[in-house]
Amino acid sequence: MPPEPLSEEEIAAHLSELPGWERQGETIVRTFRHTYHECVHLAMYVAAKAREIGHHPDIHITWQRIRFVITTHDAGNRLTAKDFELARHVDAIAAGHGAAAIAR
Repeated sequence: MPPEPLSEEEIAAHLSELPGWERQGETIVRTFRHTYHECVHLAMYVAAKAREIGHHPDIHITWQRIRFVITTHDAGNRLTAKDFELARHVDAIAAGHGAAAIAR
């Protein structure tokens, strides 16, 4: 059974606990800055955590930037509690790698 999509109120509450994450439609998004190779390493660590918790974020790497776009694909590309759980892991992993968050 796929996870349940969150209500607008639940999404707002979760976002308020994750400064730096921005909602874009039915996704949450955050971009970090680091060297290109450290962005690749960061992607690998996040992918390993995502696999561990059964999630599949979109990860975009460009020159000294890494952008995470998170939604729950098996809930019809809607936001669920799993998305916010992964976002917390992304923040912790990025901090551990010394990645700087890019303010929007």
